[in-house]
Amino acid sequence: MIRVRVIDHVVLRSRNVERLVAFYSSVLGCEVERTLPAAVGLIQLRAGDSLIDIVDVDSELGRAGGGPPAPSGKNLDHVCLRIEPLSQEDLRRWLAQHGVEPGEYSNRYGAQGFGPSLYIEDPDGNVVELRNDLVASDP
Repeated sequence: MIRVRVIDHVVLRSRNVERLVAFYSSVLGCEVERTLPAAVGLIQLRAGDSLIDIVDVDSELGRAGGGPPAPSGKNLDHVCLRIEPLSQEDLRRWLAQHGVEPGEYSNRYGAQGFGPSLYIEDPDGNVVELRNDLVASDP
């Protein structure tokens, strides 16, 4: 059984990354924790125990999320839930029992550093990353 501990991170897609980073930094007091190259297009801000990831819609990551945010579109790429430790096999078995097709299980960076996770979709097509609380090393 999956047990959610906390929201690990939220990923926002933006046409103007600098403006969004400035808002979360200056207005809400978040600090830039990690920046990946412009081609990848990711800036991660610390928000307490969690992260807010801001992705440039024209970058590699941004293009993977679809078109740019618009009044009729979305800018939330995905929400990441940190779950209690569970083996990859048990996690996949649990999801399969509930008719959920998991994505690739991989070591990714989140609010607590690197760790194993996979992506699923909820019934409305929202992307949810399940981040296993198992310990993983830096890539």
